[in-house]
Amino acid sequence: MTLKPADVKTRFETHSVATNPAVANQSARASERSSSLVYADLELINGGDLALYRCGYIKEDEIKRMTVNVLVDSGALMLTINEEIKSQLGLQKVDERSAQLADGTVLNLDVVGPVEVRFANRRSSVDAMVLPGDAEPLLGSIPMEDMDMLVDPNQQRLIVNPKHPYIIQHSLK
Repeated sequence: MTLKPADVKTRFETHSVATNPAVANQSARASERSSSLVYADLELINGGDLALYRCGYIKEDEIKRMTVNVLVDSGALMLTINEEIKSQLGLQKVDERSAQLADGTVLNLDVVGPVEVRFANRRSSVDAMVLPGDAEPLLGSIPMEDMDMLVDPNQQRLIVNPKHPYIIQHSLK
């Protein structure tokens, strides 16, 4: 897991678009290419801090945010973070849920939020389940669907939906 402070100069009123947002995560690490696992760098932001900033209660540089390398897991539902990420972002418990891990273990986990997730020209505000210790963070199917993102199986990377590269499109049927 790689944790590093995000660039705090990003404006919150606008979302910059890369030249080709469908391939914003082009460079996979060599170790990631050799396995069938897909990882992506996401920016995670304390959603409560964002609300306080937008209302003028705190300065932009007081917003807690970080870039996190996550395992993209379409078999998981929610964003899952660990205790270290929860602490660094200053997230508050909003719920508790039972979750079954890949090995069959069932745990009662805290749910924290809100967390704003950003990737390329996409954003989503979600809650996150908190795994104990320094467990690997996961990006589940709910935030992926909300941000209209896909896993490119050929290049083993997370991509913006190429059918909608510049704006998220949801089906309301």
